[in-house]
Amino acid sequence: MKISFIGTGTMASAMIKSILEKGLYKKEEIKGSAPRKKRIEEIKERFGINMTQDNIEAAQFGDIVVLSIKPQVFPKVSAEIKDAIKENQIILSIMAGVDIESLQKELLHKKVVRVMPNTPVQIGQGMSVWTATNEISEEEKAHIKEILSSMGKELFVKDENYIDMATALSATGPAYVFLFLEAMISAGVHLGFSRHVAKELVYQTALGSVLFAINSSKHTAELRDMVTSPGGTTAEALYELEKGSLRTVVEKAIYAAYKRTQYLKEINKDKE
Repeated sequence: MKISFIGTGTMASAMIKSILEKGLYKKEEIKGSAPRKKRIEEIKERFGINMTQDNIEAAQFGDIVVLSIKPQVFPKVSAEIKDAIKENQIILSIMAGVDIESLQKELLHKKVVRVMPNTPVQIGQGMSVWTATNEISEEEKAHIKEILSSMGKELFVKDENYIDMATALSATGPAYVFLFLEAMISAGVHLGFSRHVAKELVYQTALGSVLFAINSSKHTAELRDMVTSPGGTTAEALYELEKGSLRTVVEKAIYAAYKRTQYLKEINKDKE
């Protein structure tokens, strides 16, 4: 199979890097498109794949056509490429807020896969949640799974509503983690550590804690209790976090992200 990318930004580049490194595709089996000549030369130099400024040319090339463009330019791009798409091609979208119904309607095409990845796919540690229309065969699903697994972990869901939930939880999730890490590092600096040392302490603590949780059969509440001695330093710190409603704020933030996803989806539909 051949694969093409309409748009070769950060996420598309991560996917290209992964499928090449895992040997899923050869360089000559990949084609990408980009509007700027500078970007075309950058991708050519980095990956050695075929590149073009012509979206139609890219759309005609791949057995799988990855839509890795910004949602706001989708109406323009879909109008451009819809007549070039063949019946047996798979459209794989990583656009946020553009649902399968809109993809099928704008592209006049039934075989659609919708994927919501997150930024750690850039280092092969991503989380990609995806779904597919009934026209995608089990064999084709297995191949999509292989592609997404090359970038980290993947989760197939039958109900597309879970894609919007994943947008709020796992796709946006790295930003929540980065903010918490930033706060911990700043606290370390306030205590008297250099920023370099505080960052090392916090990063390794976070990494070790996540790996420990993954490898443990215990609930996170049990793991927290293991670290918390009655009347100790951890108990005092957790008291302040709970008093500050950390748990509630996090839940509200994720729900707000979910509602925003729903809103943007409706906005995108209104633009069609």
